[in-house]
Amino acid sequence: MPQRTYRQELKYLIHYPDAALLRQRLGAVMRRDAHAGPDGRYRVRSLYFDDLFGTAYAQKVEGLGVRRKYRVRVYGAAEGGARLERKSRCGAGIFKQSAALTEQEARRLERGDAAFLRDSDQALSRECYCDWVMRGLRARVVVDYEREAFVLPEGDVRITLDTHVRAGLGSLYDAKLPMVEALGADRLILEVKFTNYLPRLVRRLLPPDACELTAASKYVMCCDALAGRRVEDERRRWTWKAR
Repeated sequence: MPQRTYRQELKYLIHYPDAALLRQRLGAVMRRDAHAGPDGRYRVRSLYFDDLFGTAYAQKVEGLGVRRKYRVRVYGAAEGGARLERKSRCGAGIFKQSAALTEQEARRLERGDAAFLRDSDQALSRECYCDWVMRGLRARVVVDYEREAFVLPEGDVRITLDTHVRAGLGSLYDAKLPMVEALGADRLILEVKFTNYLPRLVRRLLPPDACELTAASKYVMCCDALAGRRVEDERRRWTWKAR
């Protein structure tokens, strides 16, 4: 079995003016992600899964050192295939595995049907099936955002700027899915991922005075955003009834 390579991940909440300056700095020394569009961006949409007890959510909030979660991810206009992904954390390191899915298979997982994973020739799919059955995994929330990515071979560095983070309930493939904003209008998420070391040049590019280091994940943010919307909708409903 090949040895797992864990990567380090730092997350920050930054303001848009800081991001504009950072974008210029990164563009001078790092190259854009090859999968990005003409404007240097691409859309990411993921469907996260959790059990009935919200274990993945609770483990993240409580900061447990060993945890993992599953998601199905599509890019761009969400046409065609998808990726089943498992993101694992052990201490400060993260490890991501993925397996290919067809659109039909992704839609089956949306409906709670994971039987096809049992006989897959991909190990991750079979392991997901075991977790699906034993833990009762089901779709929890759709997370949608726009991403700019910069890469540097030295240190295997990848820096991303994620904007317009939104949450929804429904299908990955629903272009008109109602969404709720999960971040304030003045902030975005900066993620810095690297293997073994982060080059000093890159460290000097980051704006430490403008960054707010955060442990929150987009999954947690979006679950909270949906919960907040439910509370607000309920408040409005009872206010209307009381009139």
